[in-house]
Amino acid sequence: MFISQVFKYQHDFWRYIIGVVTVVAGIIVGQIPLVIALFAEKGYEVLSMTDSEMMTALDSNYFLFLMLLTYAVALLFLLFIVKKLHEQPLRALTTSREKIDWSRFWFAFGLVSIFILITTIGDYFTNPGDYVLNFELKPFLILLVIAVIFVPLQTSFEEYFFRAYLMQGIGALSRNRWLPLIITSVIFGGLHFFNPEVTKLGNIIMIHYIGTGFLLGIMTLMDEGIELALGFHAANNLLTALIVTADWTAFQTNSIFKDVSEPSVGWDVLIPVVIIYPVFLYIMGRKYKWSNWKERLMGKVHKPQLLNVSEEN
Repeated sequence: MFISQVFKYQHDFWRYIIGVVTVVAGIIVGQIPLVIALFAEKGYEVLSMTDSEMMTALDSNYFLFLMLLTYAVALLFLLFIVKKLHEQPLRALTTSREKIDWSRFWFAFGLVSIFILITTIGDYFTNPGDYVLNFELKPFLILLVIAVIFVPLQTSFEEYFFRAYLMQGIGALSRNRWLPLIITSVIFGGLHFFNPEVTKLGNIIMIHYIGTGFLLGIMTLMDEGIELALGFHAANNLLTALIVTADWTAFQTNSIFKDVSEPSVGWDVLIPVVIIYPVFLYIMGRKYKWSNWKERLMGKVHKPQLLNVSEEN
């Protein structure tokens, strides 16, 4: 089982506290190049700039690279602490299977990619006035290279930190599955509170972010691994960066199109969480024959009996 297998390794909760502090340190270290670049461009004016102003202070591709570099560095810090402090292999942080199942990653990646392409094309032809062509070959090719390399590192960091590291650590401490699901989903969504989308659309958009956290957490617990969550998250962020940008989003890129409509929130915030996300779970559940949903999402985490016997000896 994905959470209970952590008992095979160094799982004392104080190690997870050190791990979280180390990851935060990694994020800070990873931000240093971005801070240096902003100061070089704007000087001390940076101290009074809003997040949106910082995003436009540098060339968009340069800013995107430096922003994503933060997560790449944080991922290295996380993997280092898992290996050295917890003595846990990457495979056990990723899945309960004997080896990482990359076919699951690509299935989720393809499923989300198809959905995004269909809905974006449909919206473009339904509301053509909401879009302008933003495509420029050279900036787009640079964006493509940066996005293909660094967006999966960004999404992998978030999945390995929330759906793997914290999920296993909190699960080992609480000895149940529902508490790590709730905590990691709320924290994941809550950290998006500082995104420019929240400033533009209001706090109601947090339903979407927290709901996405629950979706990815449910995938992880039902499938006993984060391969599906890795693929889902990577496809969502990668295609978002490449296809459509807007002045009020966290990813302001040299994408193919630019959304110039005035954003508003309503049912479009609830529909993904209430309708589309359950459809994704249904499709994955049918394909991978998920069963016993209540136990997998709400049940207890049991320490493997083999470890108990060895400890008694």
